[in-house]
Amino acid sequence: MKNIVLIGMPSAGKSTIGVILAKTLGMCFIDTDLVIQEKECRLLQDIINTYGISRFLQIEENAVLTLKYKAAVIATGGSVVYSDKAMTHLKQDGIITYLKVGYEEIERRINNISTRGIIFNKGQSLLDMYNQRMPLYEKYSDITIDCSNKDVEQIIQVIIDKVSSR
Repeated sequence: MKNIVLIGMPSAGKSTIGVILAKTLGMCFIDTDLVIQEKECRLLQDIINTYGISRFLQIEENAVLTLKYKAAVIATGGSVVYSDKAMTHLKQDGIITYLKVGYEEIERRINNISTRGIIFNKGQSLLDMYNQRMPLYEKYSDITIDCSNKDVEQIIQVIIDKVSSR
């Protein structure tokens, strides 16, 4: 079985859904944000504050390129789509599954924006970032899951159904 790779905005539910999806399917679960934190021995926000955005993106890309899993659910950081290399690597053995959540819902869910390790360019708003990333999520996705008006269990069932029919 291929990996199921979850992409989407910060707070789209990638980690939460990923853990339950992995348990449901009997697969292992990998969170690339945790892989980065473990390799760097610091929080994502500390990495961004210390090294800057471009170095963080390089660290993220390198962490993703080291992943060598089969039959895993992989929750990525929201910024992974900035790296074509990382996305190509994830796509080789994975089904890229985009958890699509509307802007208003993302804005409502994110309440620790300055400490969470979310990449913002200087002067960029959350809406700017959302609009910048949406086309990238769509470009790389094999499956898009509209998460509007669905609870976690419903989203997981939709993912299972769509992955099974591939």
